[in-house]
Amino acid sequence: MSERTVYQSLSHRYVISLGPQDSVYRAACVMTRANCGSVLIIDANNELIGILTERDLMTRVMAKDIDPQVTPVAEVMTRSPYCVLPETKVADAVLIMIERGFRHLPVVTAQQKILGVFSVRDALPREIDTAVSVAEFHEQVNDALG
Repeated sequence: MSERTVYQSLSHRYVISLGPQDSVYRAACVMTRANCGSVLIIDANNELIGILTERDLMTRVMAKDIDPQVTPVAEVMTRSPYCVLPETKVADAVLIMIERGFRHLPVVTAQQKILGVFSVRDALPREIDTAVSVAEFHEQVNDALG
């Protein structure tokens, strides 16, 4: 069985995005309506400048008692998010997520066209198992090289 790419595995093949001036409250509403865990932040030139995730809402807004109605997403988003190419294998993307602590990876072409957001929920159990095995191997090698 051939390995799937992140593009093949995307559950949503559309881009959910807002501008940097939009409120955190609006972002939360958009994410809720779309039933997704992140929204991409796009500037006036249609370039990806950030991502706002559920985790960002919890740690950077709610936990700090910031008013989501008046706070622009640019103040709390993750800037310059790590992105993957559409041909990236799912197991490789999951490994990146494990090693870097991400839950969402924008999928962007070499020409910077945004195709969507890969979530660990888009991966199959065998793809997650492969990534976990590689991550454990990396950890063992790092421990051995100390």
